[in-house]
Amino acid sequence: MSKNKTTIVAEPGKQEAFIIREFEAPRELVYKAFTDPKLLPRWVGPCDMKMKIDVLEPGDGGRWRFIHTTKDGHDFGFHGVCHEATAPERLIRTFEFEGLPERGHVVLETAIFEALPGDRTKVTIQSVFRSVQDRDGMIMSGMEKGVVESHEKLDELFEKELQLK
Repeated sequence: MSKNKTTIVAEPGKQEAFIIREFEAPRELVYKAFTDPKLLPRWVGPCDMKMKIDVLEPGDGGRWRFIHTTKDGHDFGFHGVCHEATAPERLIRTFEFEGLPERGHVVLETAIFEALPGDRTKVTIQSVFRSVQDRDGMIMSGMEKGVVESHEKLDELFEKELQLK
């Protein structure tokens, strides 16, 4: 288990949430982990699901679609578009869960990758939801568990697979 903890800030009555996490890896590598189709499926999503990439065009104007599959074979799709990809500093993209009864519950996400001393990185993701209800619904859906588990898998990827100390 990592010494770093994921913090999720969701103030009552606001349409935004912040996800804040430090990683024991250089900024360029953390940014790559957020945009590389070979690395993303290895860490994104809860531990009890598999993730596959349907589409990933991580540059400006690109689009993406990921599918998470449960152990019993149920698929959950997510998609969006990339508004800005400024390596290794910032990603701005939308996010939409495909399982809702109506479309249009789009989240705007801005991820900032901040270099820290000692080849470490702080990632701050601001997610702005269509409504407070959408934000609260996402949080109640188990988002925190999935984000925390994803970050722990990313720590393992950095530590073991990429030989970082």
